[in-house]
Amino acid sequence: MTLQTLLFFLVLIPVMFVGMLVSTILNLFNPTGDFFHAIAAWWGRFAAWLLGISIEVEGEGNYQPDKTYLVVSNHAGMADIPLILGSIHLNLRFMAKEELGRIPVFGWAIKTGGYVLVKRGQKKEAMQSLLDAANTLKNGRSIHIFPEGTRSETGAMLPFKRGAFIVAIKAGVPVLPVTISGSHLITPKKSLKINRGKIRLIIGKPIEPGQYKGADELMHAAYDTISSNLAKEGIV
Repeated sequence: MTLQTLLFFLVLIPVMFVGMLVSTILNLFNPTGDFFHAIAAWWGRFAAWLLGISIEVEGEGNYQPDKTYLVVSNHAGMADIPLILGSIHLNLRFMAKEELGRIPVFGWAIKTGGYVLVKRGQKKEAMQSLLDAANTLKNGRSIHIFPEGTRSETGAMLPFKRGAFIVAIKAGVPVLPVTISGSHLITPKKSLKINRGKIRLIIGKPIEPGQYKGADELMHAAYDTISSNLAKEGIV
């Protein structure tokens, strides 16, 4: 077990749950979920500093913090979520699996924080989740979705699912493609081990849904952007 793993369980987990409890209480007075996002973004930056994870961000000029985007990225490690929260300066919510909403304190916080929970394998409920995500975007909060649906073990990309891109079209917002390089080495899949290291975040130019004929074309455009950036990083 590495020092980073010990710090995660002994320091970051307790700090996270205190922050979630505080944000849940604050959200009673301001139900927008903005308090939760602010605390979660701070926790993401604190976690990177404490664990010795160096974060390099490229392409910060490709988005405007006061605009709304459907953010999509590849998914290769558990570090991806705090990394994005702490490094992308948007009023951001995640789409997450429904099981996370059942965890005491954690589940309450993400629900009151405006995260969109998805019941996987249930077509009707999944479609309602997409509509909820579109409404969140229309209300001025950006949404992040991992279109692969699961983490990659090697850092190489998995096929995208089209649901995220249906959301962007319904909400009429641009897709912001983000490439994450190196996170599979920080938090390997099927392991509790956490390593020191460097993660690169490459923010691409927004992709306007109106330039493409439907969700499939939009999906391929985002996939091509992210996969080409990964190839430049030596990950194929």
